[in-house]
Amino acid sequence: MMMKRVASLFLLFMLAGCSASQDAPVQKAQQGKMSPERSLDMEQLCKDQAAHRYNTGMEKIDVTGFERFQGSFEMRGHTSRKEGFVCSFDADGQFLHLSMR
Repeated sequence: MMMKRVASLFLLFMLAGCSASQDAPVQKAQQGKMSPERSLDMEQLCKDQAAHRYNTGMEKIDVTGFERFQGSFEMRGHTSRKEGFVCSFDADGQFLHLSMR
């Protein structure tokens, strides 16, 4: 009888230990500030690269979206002929590449 009780208590402690929740560390995205001047410079560079790639004028390029990720930025846009593109920048706002979509 005593052995059953000890085994039951042991099992109860084991189950309690398994169900205890552990708080995982919370990951947070980088929250650096981007100045309006820098984002306008990035937009101009993106338009320039897209105009060159699509052999058109910068006035025919529209940047329609700006997304921030943990270590980079992306600007989406299209030409007057509805050709889509994405400009990628690093965390400091330096141009990385232009992708056609």
